[in-house]
Amino acid sequence: MIWDPQFECMPHSDMRALQLERLQKMVQYAYDRVPFYRKKFDAIHLKPSDIHSLEDVAKIPFTVKNDLRDHYPYGLFAVPMKEIVRIHASSGTTGRSTVVGYTKKDLDTWSTAIARIAAQGGATDNDIAQIAFGYGLFTGGFGLHYGLEKLGAAVIPMSTGNTEKQIKIMRDFGSTVLVSTPSYALYMAEVAEKAGSNPAELPLKYGLFGGEGSTESMRAEIERRWDMQATENYGMSEVMGPGVAGECLEKHGMHINEDLFYVEIIDPETGEVLPEGAKGEVVITTLCKEGIPMLRYRSKDISYLMGEPCPCGRLTTRLAKIEGRTDDMLIIRGVNVFPSQIEEVLISIPEVGPHYEIIVSRRNYLDVLEINVEVADGKLLESFSGLEKLEEEIKRKLRVMLGLDAKINLVEPETLKRFMGKAQRVTDLRN
Repeated sequence: MIWDPQFECMPHSDMRALQLERLQKMVQYAYDRVPFYRKKFDAIHLKPSDIHSLEDVAKIPFTVKNDLRDHYPYGLFAVPMKEIVRIHASSGTTGRSTVVGYTKKDLDTWSTAIARIAAQGGATDNDIAQIAFGYGLFTGGFGLHYGLEKLGAAVIPMSTGNTEKQIKIMRDFGSTVLVSTPSYALYMAEVAEKAGSNPAELPLKYGLFGGEGSTESMRAEIERRWDMQATENYGMSEVMGPGVAGECLEKHGMHINEDLFYVEIIDPETGEVLPEGAKGEVVITTLCKEGIPMLRYRSKDISYLMGEPCPCGRLTTRLAKIEGRTDDMLIIRGVNVFPSQIEEVLISIPEVGPHYEIIVSRRNYLDVLEINVEVADGKLLESFSGLEKLEEEIKRKLRVMLGLDAKINLVEPETLKRFMGKAQRVTDLRN
C-alpha cells in the first residue's frame, strides 16, 4: 500500500522543485531564528538569498553533534518554549545530551513520515502493532507509536523488557507487527524457543526494525525464526527521529521522505558532495522542521543513494542499507573494520548464534582483534576437534572479509550480554 502517493509517487522533477522551494524557506528560517546559524553564515559571508539551486546547499556549513551539545539544552531552538510541545534527548552517556524540540506541526509531520514508512513495510489499518522500543527521551518508541496510530493500526505500547510477557502479549493480543531493534527481535525469538514456543507460529507478519544497523544475514535469520517480513527504517533524533527513510517490501534500499528531508552523500574526509551511487557519509537537511531546524547535519552513517526505479511504484530516491559509521569504524593494524562485517560472517555460520562481543586491545605495540562468539549448541563445546574446526572456519572467513587474523573464543549459549535497545558489541581497550 502506498499511503501518501502525492509525495511518494511525485515525479522527480517536481520533487526537486519542491525541495528547492522548501530548502530556501528553511535556510531563511534558520538564519532569522537561530543565532548559531546566523553566525555561521555571516562568518563566510553567505546569505540565504545565495541559495538558488539544490546544488547550492554545498555552500552551507555542516552541523555536527557537538554543535547541539555546545548549545545545550535549547540553544538551537528556533521557537520560544511556549511553542514546544515535546522534548526528546540522547542519553548523554558520552557527554552532554543532544536535546531536540517539537512543535505541534512537527509532531504531525513526524507522524506522517512514520505512517508512510510503516505502510511501506506492510502495515495497514487492520494491523495490531506491538512496540518493543523504549519509551522516554529516546525518539524511537514515540515516533513509531504516533505514526502507526496515524496509519490506523492498533498500537500496543509495550516498551522494552519483560521479554516473557512480550511473547505472551503477542500470542494473547494477536500482534501482527513488531517494532524493535533487530538484536532484540532475535533475543525474543530465543526466549520464546527456550520457553517451548515456536516464534514462527505466533501471529506476527511484519517487523519494522531500526535503532541499530543490521546485516542481510541478520534479516534472514529474523525472517526465518519469526516467519515474518522484516524491513528496516532510518532516522535520528537530531533531524526528527525515525522517519527519514524506510524500506518497502522489495527490501532494496530505504525510500527517503524527500519532501521532508534533503539527503546528500559526502566524502567524510574532504566534505565534497558525491554523485549518486558513490559511498560516503549521509548528510541530512530538514525541510519542514520548526522546533529545531537542521542544516546539513553530518550523521556519520555510511551509505549511498539509489535513484533507479523501484518495483513498488514509489518514485522517491532510496538510501542503501547503512554499512557502518565513521565513528564506529575500527582501525586495526591499518585496516578499516566495521562491526557489521564481522556480524555478516558470524551469522553465515550455522554452528554459532547471533550474539557476539568484539574486543580490541594492544599487546607489544600491536593491535589484537578478539571475538567472543556463542555456539548454537552447547554440546559442541564437548568436542575439542569440533571446536578447533569451527574456530578455524570462523578465522578463515574473517580473514577473507577483513584481511586480518582474529582470536576466536567460543562460549556457551546464553552467556553473552543481551540487549533490548541498541546493541553495544564493541569494547576498545586501546585507549
